[in-house]
Amino acid sequence: MIIAGLDRERRFLLVTYTDENLATLRRKVFEKFGFIPTNITLLTYFTFLYSFCYRPVLAMKMRTKGINFKSPPKETMKLPRHLDSFYIDPGRRLYHNRIAKLLDTKGVIAEVTKRVAKYFDVLCFDEVQDIGGHDFQLLEAICGCNMDLLFVGDFFQHTYTSSSDGPLNKSLHDDYEKYKRRFQKSGLVVDTTSLSKSHRCSASVTKFIREHIGIEIYSHTERASEVTHVTNQKEADEHHACATTVKLFIQEHSKFGCHSQNWGGSKGQDHHGDVCVVMHQAAHKAYLAGRLREISPLIKSKLYVACSRASGNLYLAQDKLFKKFKQLVPTKSVDA
Repeated sequence: MIIAGLDRERRFLLVTYTDENLATLRRKVFEKFGFIPTNITLLTYFTFLYSFCYRPVLAMKMRTKGINFKSPPKETMKLPRHLDSFYIDPGRRLYHNRIAKLLDTKGVIAEVTKRVAKYFDVLCFDEVQDIGGHDFQLLEAICGCNMDLLFVGDFFQHTYTSSSDGPLNKSLHDDYEKYKRRFQKSGLVVDTTSLSKSHRCSASVTKFIREHIGIEIYSHTERASEVTHVTNQKEADEHHACATTVKLFIQEHSKFGCHSQNWGGSKGQDHHGDVCVVMHQAAHKAYLAGRLREISPLIKSKLYVACSRASGNLYLAQDKLFKKFKQLVPTKSVDA
């Protein structure tokens, strides 16, 4: 939807949450035009937040040195919100999840939104489901800009939260209907039909997701593919050795010595054909019992992301079949 609406006349700002999806958007823009047009700017959310929103307005005054992507120490929650030390670590780096709050505290939100409308005609925001906390409040303020806005996201693929720091918008993703109403209150038209059918997944994969994970997703075609439960070591070994089938692990994928990615980290990637989703014990047990839709919301969202990466066949395996491939991190020896 975002790529289809691009042209060479208007000034576009394309913002997305993950580096993986930024690479995907950049590739699709290149495929459309044969190059990246100068009227199209692509940024990850935190690059947009820091470089476009914060730096031109506050950086000279506050003399900071970049972003700290670690969670702020718990004791900083006791600090008054008007103190710079609430937002800046001892190395003069901004806490990533407090930058939007800082813009609000310093009273520069209006200036920031004017900058967005001044330099761009259209703002397209992908993976909007991962924006939360004070960042969501900033997004609502941008909705008041005199420009065209397109926010794209899948509520059920909420696997990250850009800002989780205090009670603001803490329950934002608890209720789908309330979530949609937040956008409607900001003056946006909520469209839940245009992207309801996947152009990537087969009808077989979307049926599996509906019936086992409990998320209503359909395929754009009636194309069938395999959805197979890997039950023995020989099959697992073959999948591990296959250079074209991506293996998706819940974590630490780099330790398994194969073409792989983590469940959550695969979000935004649309170039995979066959996918082997490697389930940890709890998820595999729930799958066998037909209770995947009852697992924790975060794990369920990540599993949905992993399964929906498949444009070809989908294979499901228990992690114990891959344990023999996991590389142990060597311990460092110290000479006496």
